[in-house]
Amino acid sequence: MIDRTTFGDAIVTARKRNGFSQRELASQVLLEDGRAISPQYLNDIEHDRRSPRSDHLIEQFAEILGESADYLHFLSGSLPADIRDHAASAEVVERCMRAFRRSMTGMEGAD
Repeated sequence: MIDRTTFGDAIVTARKRNGFSQRELASQVLLEDGRAISPQYLNDIEHDRRSPRSDHLIEQFAEILGESADYLHFLSGSLPADIRDHAASAEVVERCMRAFRRSMTGMEGAD
């Protein structure tokens, strides 16, 4: 069976595994200006009503929750800055995406 975990699912699971309440986790995740996110914003993320698109927030969730930043970027539908900002031709990007798809297809049913 294929895992269809969403970004929100991953955050809820990791938050609970780490023993944080929504309020506790929200107070630790800081916006670029240094203010903490609100518990309501975190609730919206956990219920997939909102998804953080900034690298800063995704990487904070990863660090605080002990998750892979690459995995959280994948679930959020974004690419990490080190990949996104890499100068590459259309051909290189297409070749990488084909390799990624082959890799993911080969992993289906491996569990």
